[in-house]
Amino acid sequence: MTTSDRPKPTNFIEEIVEEHFRTNKYGGRVRTRFPPEPNGYLHIGHAKAICIDFGIAAKYHGLCNLRFDDTNPMKEEQQYIDSIKEDIHWLGFDWGDREYYASDYYQQLYEWALRLVKKGKAYVDDLSAEQIREYRGTLTTPGKESPYRSRSIEETLDLFQRMKEGEFPDGSRVLRARIDMAAGNMNMRDPVMYRILHASHPRSGDKWCIYPTYDWAHGQSDSIEVITHSLCSLEFEDHRPLYDWFLDQLEVHHPQQIEFSRLNLSYAITSTRKLRKLVEEGHIGGWDDPRMPTLSALRRRGYTPESIRNFCESIGVAKAESIIDITKLEHFVREDLNKRAPRVMGVLRPLRVIIDNYPEGKTEELEAINNPEDPGMGTRKIPFSRVLYIEQDDFREEPPPKYYRLAPGREVRLRYAYFVKCVDVAKDKDGKIVELHCTYDPKTRGGDSPDGRKVKATLHWVSAPHAISAEVRLYDRLFSKPDPNQVESKDKDFRVNPNPNSLEVLTDCKLEPSLSAAKTGDRYQFERLGYFCVDLDSRSGELVFNRTVSLRDTWAKIQQAQKSKGIKSPF
Repeated sequence: MTTSDRPKPTNFIEEIVEEHFRTNKYGGRVRTRFPPEPNGYLHIGHAKAICIDFGIAAKYHGLCNLRFDDTNPMKEEQQYIDSIKEDIHWLGFDWGDREYYASDYYQQLYEWALRLVKKGKAYVDDLSAEQIREYRGTLTTPGKESPYRSRSIEETLDLFQRMKEGEFPDGSRVLRARIDMAAGNMNMRDPVMYRILHASHPRSGDKWCIYPTYDWAHGQSDSIEVITHSLCSLEFEDHRPLYDWFLDQLEVHHPQQIEFSRLNLSYAITSTRKLRKLVEEGHIGGWDDPRMPTLSALRRRGYTPESIRNFCESIGVAKAESIIDITKLEHFVREDLNKRAPRVMGVLRPLRVIIDNYPEGKTEELEAINNPEDPGMGTRKIPFSRVLYIEQDDFREEPPPKYYRLAPGREVRLRYAYFVKCVDVAKDKDGKIVELHCTYDPKTRGGDSPDGRKVKATLHWVSAPHAISAEVRLYDRLFSKPDPNQVESKDKDFRVNPNPNSLEVLTDCKLEPSLSAAKTGDRYQFERLGYFCVDLDSRSGELVFNRTVSLRDTWAKIQQAQKSKGIKSPF
């Protein structure tokens, strides 16, 4: 790319790339990589990294590799590899034929380790894992050298070869880099490069019983793939001196590691290790439980890839760590679905309404707009009859202040239909409201009054004889605190902060008949209620919907205030 062809930098990473173009550091090339560990599903934090890795490459006409960091056979599974690839494609990115695995480089990594041993830069250590931790020291005290640190090159070569051949048991020996046990950076205190693990690898089988650590495999894999810019999250900043040290000692192609702040989201956990605990301990229904922040869960819940990409773009690329309010993500979901989701009417908590002066047995077909944001989506017909369902929350026998919906003697508009007035309330023996009786004004078809009278509320509804039943799952935050890691004592963790109301299942919802053709993954706006998606649990004739995100609703705040004051629903 020439200087005139290059886009203007918009963040500090692009400024570094631009400087490399000016100095011809990498010959005008840009090659990045996304290096997930196949030990879990990708989450919203990974989405930011994916957008940066693939986005930087695309912006500068470069390439982005997909490389699986499969250096721990005890935790890696094919299902994770498959899900990661599916999620990246779903987000709208593609790695072409550049799918790599750290295990592809095991032989080269081993040979490079031998090179360091021969240079006197690595040794075999017999200390246990606990002893190695003890010898490392602390942030305020230097470490001390292992008694095996002075082993000769010849002895180390012999022991390392025997480690590779499987002669020693797990954990009995490791290969460590010989750097500086007094270094201020703990990562430079003779880090472990290889450990013994007699475990079958999903790709290499039983060929290896020594496996490289992340710090040893990562930078060298970058070098093998001729990566130019190794982009990673901020927790790896302290690892960069080690990344550079290994490459300098080997005298091989040297990418530049650049760190950016990771994505931390309020009311959510963005740690694969912690999410794994939730799954394995049965706190949620799986990696794709719609309450999870995983991409597969967000997809199942109804989030669109466009909304996630727009969200990631909006939060930018910075060095400073911060927590992004989850409402910002929800804003981009609403904004995207508002443009693409067809409108329909559904009643989640049905209240039966009989229009006394409407002819029995009569059915009208009313015209409804599919999406006012997109006239090209056209219109549909919805049936209207004498018996309807409305939301329980749309009626109050004793309406509180600022409540403008249906009440005794009050008139409201039914969406696309007529003005109706409540004339009677039917209750069961316990005094709970079970049915309303109303009258309608036939001159107000379409929702407008020819005499110019006004009403303050418009309600959605469904014709009872034509309604289809469905299960609707209302999802909320998975955790009760904005920072789930905030705990009262050291003996507790994020699992003590669950939100007991993170899921509410409604089993007798009533939907307009057009939804009988809905398919898994279809997204809709239920008017006045929010955005919903057909769940994969749906079966023929048994629809299940997930609420993707609610609409902004001032009345919801009023209801919450009433609930806090102990005001109960009359239903």
